[in-house]
Amino acid sequence: MNKILILIWALALAACNSQGPAHAPGEHEEHEDEHEEVVKGPNRGRLFSDAGFTLELAIFETDVPPEFRAWATQDGKAVAPGEVKLLVEVERLGKVVDVYAFAPEGDFLQAQTSVYEPHSFVVTVTAEHAGKAHTWSYESFEGRTSIGSKIAEAAGVKTEIAGPATLSETLSLYGQIVANPERQREVSARFPGVIRGVAKQLGDQVRAGDTLATVESNESLRTYAISSPLAGVITSRAANAGEQTGERVLFTVTDTSSVLAELSVFPRDRARVQVGAAVRVRLADSEVSAEGTIARVAVEAGSNQAVQARVVLDNRQNTFLPGSFVTAEVVAATREVPLAVKTSGLQAFRDFTVVYAQVGETYEVRMLELGPQNGEWVEVLGGLKPGTRYVTENSYLIKADIEKSAASHDH
Repeated sequence: MNKILILIWALALAACNSQGPAHAPGEHEEHEDEHEEVVKGPNRGRLFSDAGFTLELAIFETDVPPEFRAWATQDGKAVAPGEVKLLVEVERLGKVVDVYAFAPEGDFLQAQTSVYEPHSFVVTVTAEHAGKAHTWSYESFEGRTSIGSKIAEAAGVKTEIAGPATLSETLSLYGQIVANPERQREVSARFPGVIRGVAKQLGDQVRAGDTLATVESNESLRTYAISSPLAGVITSRAANAGEQTGERVLFTVTDTSSVLAELSVFPRDRARVQVGAAVRVRLADSEVSAEGTIARVAVEAGSNQAVQARVVLDNRQNTFLPGSFVTAEVVAATREVPLAVKTSGLQAFRDFTVVYAQVGETYEVRMLELGPQNGEWVEVLGGLKPGTRYVTENSYLIKADIEKSAASHDH
């Protein structure tokens, strides 16, 4: 916890030297220079004045996509929209420039294209009226902060390039760990006789060739050793000194370095579970997991109408004990998408889900339109350009740095 506080404190110091102030979530406003008082008009837009000509410019977004609207007056009297030629140019992070042309609409001028999010840019306004040109500029930043690269690296902020990804559709199954029958041997006496000694007990670890018991042959009266055919654990024992061996199984030796996850597949999902499909198996109520593939799908249903799908698991660490309950995520289908981001980078900003784009030492929100999500990836349908570098790890620190700003803003 102390480490996190130190990192946030470091980011706060970095923001003090940033090139632009941050904005709190829920706000959608222009940056207001501490020495500049923003004057608002009757339509809650920013007012610009020059030689008696006044222009009010606002981003209007009630029941419509966000759009620039403007109203003009000359010496306090309304100017017909058709008498004004207006052009607005915005420069976004990364030197991306958008130009908005305007046309008359009722009593105001309306931009011909919408203003996509985020509304974070340097704005240049050029207006012509009665043969005179007027130019103004201002900054409107939101969801933006600057953090030094060394501080971001120390804080564990990591980034990647947004691009194509393979999304997997997964299916949740439940089951149990069982011994792998291919790694299990039942041991009987080669020649019937009397058991003279038992060397290994239930639960003992054995190596291949270790003596399990000694038997005196009924025919030759010679004593011979019953040896373990493989390395593993004694999982059953039915041998006691003085007993006749008969033809029964005396020991079962199980190699637990490989086990099976037997998963129940119900009728509605049978067609989606295929041999060779990738699977991640996790112990119930635990974060311990392992990866494997579907090795076999039974062709007979059980009393509950489910069929068993088997997954072979490497168990050399002895983490999956036979009898343990497990959950599994089986890849039922995959598809390629042109653009996806890691879910670890997602954050909330106002009413949007966002990632933080990085340009140099500046970070800024990108409002996303999202498609299906699978595991660590989610498809992006809009709001982010392929090739954008974005924050994938510790993005909450960028969010905290943006949210901490107490500066006054207005839109």
